[in-house]
Amino acid sequence: MEALAAVLGDPALAFPLGLSLRIMAATLCVHATLGVALGWALSKRRWPGRSLLDIAVTLPMVFPPIVLGFGLLMLLGRRGLGGWIETGFGAGLIFSEAGVLLASVLVGLPLVVKPVEAAIAALPANLAEAARTLGHGEISIFARVILPNVAGALGAGLLMATARSLGEVGVTLMLGGNILGRTNTISLEIYNAVTVGEFRRALVLSAALGLFSTLVLIVLRRRAPAP
Repeated sequence: MEALAAVLGDPALAFPLGLSLRIMAATLCVHATLGVALGWALSKRRWPGRSLLDIAVTLPMVFPPIVLGFGLLMLLGRRGLGGWIETGFGAGLIFSEAGVLLASVLVGLPLVVKPVEAAIAALPANLAEAARTLGHGEISIFARVILPNVAGALGAGLLMATARSLGEVGVTLMLGGNILGRTNTISLEIYNAVTVGEFRRALVLSAALGLFSTLVLIVLRRRAPAP
């Protein structure tokens, strides 16, 4: 208990905890909007570019995180698009909080998009048709017919994506740089603790993240429909 209190009471933990919570909240907002939009778009079959978009969204699920992170580092660094971004906007993405947010969004996005896509594709076509005959426009149909029917899939996806993003290391390490007091998240604190031999600190932080993931699993199981 003394070790637990010492680790959790460490003032140095305040920044990575605050950063992780900020990134988690921002990621949740992005996933809730972009994830629904992409899921709806991918549920529509046979339009130009759909396959490329599907590959781009799904890639973080199957690509090694460290390789994906390195590719994005090369693409968004100063020798790539990052130079143009920094010139145009006055700030770059790499080795910044924005880079950590980008990493968090990318790794969790497929876990939101795919359930939403499947849920929308499974909806009977006559639901939208019936709404049109009642005078509803496409925006109204999306908000009042489609969204309520995919709310369960969206909620489950957001929970899984949040847990996945909070535990991300590989892509975050590449895009954020693990700069103390600037881009070090809770997950990177575990990595840092292991590299310097502070295994007790790593154990406590790992247990905290593991508990969070377990709670997510319990919530998902309770939300799952009975067979």
